[in-house]
Amino acid sequence: MPSDLLVRKLVLLPGMDGTGTLFAPFIEALPSGFEAVPVSYANDRPLSNPELKDHILTRLPKNEPFALLAESFSTPLAVQIAASQPAGLRALILVAGFVTNPSYAWLPGLGALLLPGKMRLRLPDIMVRRALLGPAAPRRLLQDVKTAMFAMRPSVFSSRLGMVSSCDSRAELAKVAVPILYLQAKSDRIVKSQSVDEILGIRPDVAVARIEGPHLLLQREPRQSVENVISFIQQLT
Repeated sequence: MPSDLLVRKLVLLPGMDGTGTLFAPFIEALPSGFEAVPVSYANDRPLSNPELKDHILTRLPKNEPFALLAESFSTPLAVQIAASQPAGLRALILVAGFVTNPSYAWLPGLGALLLPGKMRLRLPDIMVRRALLGPAAPRRLLQDVKTAMFAMRPSVFSSRLGMVSSCDSRAELAKVAVPILYLQAKSDRIVKSQSVDEILGIRPDVAVARIEGPHLLLQREPRQSVENVISFIQQLT
């Protein structure tokens, strides 16, 4: 690995689960010399968009360059934070990301499934595989995802679902001053290609890496994801 890399620290913002634990496969695939800083969100109480942004800002490195990598739910937040130009930020990486509601179709069904009274029910494995992980996902990963999802209180899930439904970070995306990489999962059933097209319509300079895999791309294809992230970072000047 080149010794003159501009960025060696990656701040990782989690998906809908908010735990940060699902970054483990991606972190394990990182080469030596890189430091991953996973951020977690409170799962015992709902936090507003401003509260989550403040929470993230307090966890950013203070005196060294870093890249901000956000997964799915956190991507609108990451765009807003990047637009504020925090000191040290050198790159923004969006994984299965969006700047407006990615799909009106799946939100009502997902919300109905996980209403407070139903959160205690066993979430069918076939649904998790179909929506998030793909049919060939390892059993251990399946259990990790279900454990992370059920760490949320129902009110927290409902709040985050509402944030996805109403998000709009298009104006902030136009203001981001650092290079942007988008990792697109080719078999994503949650975030469709329209979300990528929308981002490229605002920022044609966004680099897009298309990887065969499901919505939880960092978990199912960690090595390919890392390779694309490292390649992108090596090009930073």
